[in-house]
Amino acid sequence: MRQLLTGVWNLKNKLVLVDGNSVAYRAFFALPLLNTEKGIYTNAIYGFTTMILKVLEEENPSHMLVAFDAGKTTFRHKTYQEYKGKREKTPPELSEQLPYMRELLDAFNIKHYELENFEADDIIGTLSRTASAEGWDVKVYTGDKDLLQLVDDRISVAMMKKGITNMDTYDEAMIGEKYGIKPDQIIDMKGLMGDSSDNIPGVPGVGEKTALKLLKSHGTVEGVYESLDEVSGKKLKEKLEANKEQAFMSKELATIMCEAPIEVKPDDAERKEHDQEKLVALLKELEFNSLLNKFDGDREAAEDEDMEDLEVKEVNELTEDVLASPSALVVESLDDNYHQAQIVGFSLANENGVYFVPVETALKSTMFTEWAQDKSKEKYMFDAKRSVVALGWQDIVLEGVVFDVQIASYLIDPASGAHDLSDISVRKNSVRVQHDDDVYGKGKKRKAAEGEALIQHLGRKASAIFSLRDDLDEELAANEQKELFYELEMPLSVILGRMEKHGVAVDRSELENMGKELEEKLGKIEADIHRMAGTEFNINSPKQLGEILFEKLGLPPVKKTKTGYSTSADVLEKLQDKHEIVEQILHYRQLGKLNSTYIEGLLKVIHSKTGKIHTIFNQSLTQTGRLSSTEPNLQNIPVRLEEGRKIRHAFVPEQENALIFAADYSQIELRVLAHICQDDSLLHAFREDLDIHTKTAMDVFHVNRDEVTGNMRRTAKAVNFGIVYGISDYGLSQSLGITRKEAKSFIDRYFESFPGVKDYMDDIVDKARDKGYVTTMLNRRRYLPEITSRNFNQRSFAERTAMNTPIQGTAADIIKKAMVDIAERMEEKQLKSSLLLSVHDELIFEVPEEEIETMKQLVPEVMEGAIELDVPLKVDVSYGDTWYDAK
Repeated sequence: MRQLLTGVWNLKNKLVLVDGNSVAYRAFFALPLLNTEKGIYTNAIYGFTTMILKVLEEENPSHMLVAFDAGKTTFRHKTYQEYKGKREKTPPELSEQLPYMRELLDAFNIKHYELENFEADDIIGTLSRTASAEGWDVKVYTGDKDLLQLVDDRISVAMMKKGITNMDTYDEAMIGEKYGIKPDQIIDMKGLMGDSSDNIPGVPGVGEKTALKLLKSHGTVEGVYESLDEVSGKKLKEKLEANKEQAFMSKELATIMCEAPIEVKPDDAERKEHDQEKLVALLKELEFNSLLNKFDGDREAAEDEDMEDLEVKEVNELTEDVLASPSALVVESLDDNYHQAQIVGFSLANENGVYFVPVETALKSTMFTEWAQDKSKEKYMFDAKRSVVALGWQDIVLEGVVFDVQIASYLIDPASGAHDLSDISVRKNSVRVQHDDDVYGKGKKRKAAEGEALIQHLGRKASAIFSLRDDLDEELAANEQKELFYELEMPLSVILGRMEKHGVAVDRSELENMGKELEEKLGKIEADIHRMAGTEFNINSPKQLGEILFEKLGLPPVKKTKTGYSTSADVLEKLQDKHEIVEQILHYRQLGKLNSTYIEGLLKVIHSKTGKIHTIFNQSLTQTGRLSSTEPNLQNIPVRLEEGRKIRHAFVPEQENALIFAADYSQIELRVLAHICQDDSLLHAFREDLDIHTKTAMDVFHVNRDEVTGNMRRTAKAVNFGIVYGISDYGLSQSLGITRKEAKSFIDRYFESFPGVKDYMDDIVDKARDKGYVTTMLNRRRYLPEITSRNFNQRSFAERTAMNTPIQGTAADIIKKAMVDIAERMEEKQLKSSLLLSVHDELIFEVPEEEIETMKQLVPEVMEGAIELDVPLKVDVSYGDTWYDAK
């Protein structure tokens, strides 16, 4: 990439022309709406930049120019005032990004051009024809088929077919193969069939197939009308006769002007070396950290702190100078699943210097072990949990971690998604750190760097962590998040590390037996399905299944895809009452997923040394603050099917005479809502320990307690939990199978019954618009730049997020606080019980039988007192021989 940007290119003249507006539109709609911390929309800029880099890499042109439309009015509007008249107004979120695209091109030193009264197509047409006539090779990049008319023996067109980087390249042969006509006949095709995207009318009733048939016989629009008598089909002939003038006008509109009065020539588009300083500054402003990494080599020369100047001392004997306090500590292990990973080195940075410590030196040193386990020796780290686990596998307990750069970055802006140390170092202008993938490779090719490369990489990591600590601490203070960081998230990271290292015991034979049972059930269901279908077929093949359901059995198709009939779950659910086979197919799929994802999946991740499953808890991933679980995900074991619930049978205590103990918050999010909104009815219901769903049904349906039916309570429950997520009438109608009108009526009655909830919803959205973010009770932030968007869908989503984040986020904070408090109490009492898992609003423990009574008192007491609300928190506990029995 560096070579492509610094002036080394083909000797033969090669001109690449890019249809700027077309690429921008494609990028905008292909990528989700992205924005920077400052609220700059960037999805179209990112896609546009990615495409430009792809062109540079694949084409390596000697000359390049990006053409833009200068405005909405062109010379074509004189011919037809309604030209492009049906196009929707450019979304403001896209319009705001176009100037940045021009800035990026300037930084790349790539020529861009626009001309009043003309379109980008005309600029491209004029330049391509000029260059072609002079013997140049020309390639045009666009998403607009109009430009295919330019193709000749020297001009080709790369047409974006999906997204922004998936393209087909058209030359004369391919146009002939696809359309059966020559490139210059594209304008005749448009003249006959029109173009809805440009509001070119063509001949009404003539589509692409008919237009091509006419052109293959008569050559051009002129040829069609010169031999109109020879056209077969009375109706077609009548349409052509009635719209002759319109056909010729449409051809004129579709014709690209190849002699536009432009002030640039092909030679003016010569590639030049990019402006390093401007490019890096702009990519930083746009927070394109992954793209910045493509220019690591360039930035080495551009930045004062380059990758070569850092002094890292390799030490083979540890001293107090090296193990000073505070120190940034790096414990480097390579694999993403660090339970299986080997440590490849250590590094430290403190006021005395930056040090690299070989693995053997550290692990064989009593001095290092004592320093690591000394709580008074303060350590700054990045992803401390990973190191807690890595050292745990070496029987070293890591204590004294007081700052985690990853968690701090996450709290400051959870929406960023860029919390890798390399990204943070760029964003905060700290000591530059390369991405691990750039040093070690990816996937199976990943391997440790050696010698000076490893020493430098680890040294830079430690140095960056040490330098980032103060800046991030100041930002946490400015956000009033120091308490959240130091008293909740930091101690929690160590607790999670120990939970991961401890793992959860599983009964392998139990899982294997479940797998065999599922295989037998699947075989029986498969036989039943084949019997109902009257033939054998591959149930897992959407194509074969579609043919059986919609052709052989004659079920009504719900929707089609490019490859045939859709057989997705939502389609099959709508057909359940049409044929008994459908329910069996749905059941077959559910059991198949259970077997492959959970039974077989769990068997694969049982640790060879411990016989346990060691999941990874993600502490800096979700924007609400909730923990998630991966490798494997133990928070998502299905419980709707009995076969799914049975999987929990395999999760057992590690020790004899111990039990699995579960503690679950009851309706925690609704209790948080009651506290936040201060609605009198909600407060009363929870204070009096009433069934909240029955109480809601009573208030909304205006009935007495004994008149509440099961269906009324079910509806009330759907709304109660839906309100937490900012439910809409559409969402409620889908979940309850009622009309939107009925759903809206119910929601309106709900807000009449609980006016405090409605006031809260309105107030929190207003505050979010004013501040640009919302917070939880413990000051966790979530930024919502889309809340002022002119796009209805984006604004509505942001409003719903504003409503639910303080509730969900506070609930997440409460359970995290409970985990920290419980760990402290268990340590104080020197209990042998172990916290195993956090699953949504539930904590799972392994408890020796002799500690059951203690834990039955301690756990609910701590969980219910984790945070003070104006309604009581309630915790239900249960226990048994397995996780299944505990529930």
